[in-house]
Amino acid sequence: QVQLVESGGGSVQAGGSLRLSCAGSGYTGNAAYMGWFRRRPGKEREGVAGTYITSSPWYADSVKGRFTISRDNAKNTLYLEMNNLRPEDTAVYYCAARIVPGRDLYWGQGTQVTVSS
Repeated sequence: QVQLVESGGGSVQAGGSLRLSCAGSGYTGNAAYMGWFRRRPGKEREGVAGTYITSSPWYADSVKGRFTISRDNAKNTLYLEMNNLRPEDTAVYYCAARIVPGRDLYWGQGTQVTVSS
């Protein structure tokens, strides 16, 4: 059974930094795709950053230059380094993974990030 467990959320002031982690388990090999999504208050869930195992990562325009996604394939762990955080980054952040291309997308339970001005 595939499981994704996020950690690293919290409360920071604007301009601060946080590092989110997502540990994957229940599958062999490396996930074909892993990414971060978020749901801001009153908004629909949106993609933040993602990485395919064979290509460069992508970022939402709103986080380019501030967030960095990386993955440690040996540990099946995905990271999101978030710098220069803004109040509008306040959201529940979710990790997602597609183990096999074209198959199910699995989700973590989410971790809250709150940025105060």
